[in-house]
Amino acid sequence: MRERVLAIVSFIAQYFLDDRDMVTETDLVEELLSVGFESEEIDAAFVWMESQALCAPAGSETSLNAPPLSHRVFTLEENRALSSEARGFLSRLRTMGILDNELQEEVIEKALLMSDDEVSLKEIKTITVLAMFANSQNEWRREFDCLLEDDWQRLLN
Repeated sequence: MRERVLAIVSFIAQYFLDDRDMVTETDLVEELLSVGFESEEIDAAFVWMESQALCAPAGSETSLNAPPLSHRVFTLEENRALSSEARGFLSRLRTMGILDNELQEEVIEKALLMSDDEVSLKEIKTITVLAMFANSQNEWRREFDCLLEDDWQRLLN
């Protein structure tokens, strides 16, 4: 069920990234139901998104210009919970200056909270995009698209 909940979250995030007209929650739920998601899964996705938004640290700002000042060493628990691809993805974003220390820690915390199984690259991308979205709304729109599409060239330019 976790994968389907993350699929719903991705669907909702993409919906807003595509600059679609704002719709009501009811319209969004109806659209999700029409593409085959169950109401329990949709409810779980909304609850998870709300909990993530409420957990976003107040006043944290991510700077693209600030180079990483340290290298993050993952704990044994984090190594078990995050796939090597997910850890590499986070390290790459940190090295590129897309994530600062605080936002990287927030993503790792949220991934650990949801991990029953190993968190995949796709799942860590979704968590990262949602954390970035919660922290800076429209400022990151281009970066969201690039991350979800693996378009590193456009991201760097």
